Amino acid sequence: MSGVTHQETPAPVPRDEPQDEPHTEPPRHSPEGDTLAARLGRIEALLAPARARLGAAEQEVAPAWRRATRGEPRWAATLSVLVVMAIQLALPARLAGHPQVLMPAVEAALLGCLIALNPHRIEHRSRAYRTLSLVLTLAIGGANLYSVIRLVRGLVEGTDRTAAGELLLTGGAIWLINIVIFALVYWELDRGGPAARAHGERDVPDFLFPQLQSPELAPPDWEPAYLDYFYLSFTNSTAFSPTDVLPVTRNAKLCMLGQSAVSLITVVLVVARAVNILN
Repeated sequence: MSGVTHQETPAPVPRDEPQDEPHTEPPRHSPEGDTLAARLGRIEALLAPARARLGAAEQEVAPAWRRATRGEPRWAATLSVLVVMAIQLALPARLAGHPQVLMPAVEAALLGCLIALNPHRIEHRSRAYRTLSLVLTLAIGGANLYSVIRLVRGLVEGTDRTAAGELLLTGGAIWLINIVIFALVYWELDRGGPAARAHGERDVPDFLFPQLQSPELAPPDWEPAYLDYFYLSFTNSTAFSPTDVLPVTRNAKLCMLGQSAVSLITVVLVVARAVNILN
């Protein structure tokens, strides 16, 4: 029909299509790699308790002297040093330094510092503690060496007119101090000292005690303490040679050699002079 007017639909205006921006896809993990890492993680988690039990078992099987333990009480070493200071004050004035109270006062100050660092058990490790402990031993040793030299010089030159009884007491006191000195030396030397032994730092001992060779002869928690080194020093001073405890390292052998020499000279000269006086 001519009366009907058809409206034409306008053609769509073409638009600029947005261009795809380049993008980087996230890295894809290999399923095989994920599976392997997960398996390794599960295996490590399963082995962790077994490792802990194995470490505890090793601690139980190893002897006490080869593993970390509680530090030994310090009362025995402290008592020995106090006895030494008392003997030094009781020595004849001619055999002591001047003033006679000087060395005991220095030793008391050093001992007080050591007690402050380790009041009950020797467990705290530090360079200061180690240095103070060695200085204390050297101070006692130096004072006793002076007394030995003065005594030997008086006996050899014939200027010592002391009675036999007093001479024997004086020589015995110096000999006892010598025992304590070398007990402290052995105690500080063996495997780095008491603090190092408490932490099990060294496996090779400087002195071979019978209990180290035959663990069945001692309790499971046995390890050498100060009284064991005092016994070692006493037997070395009386027998002038090792008895049941053997030196292993060169330093240990030199120390025992020096102690035997000092003890032999002191005992021989003092006893010979005393016998001469009695005759």
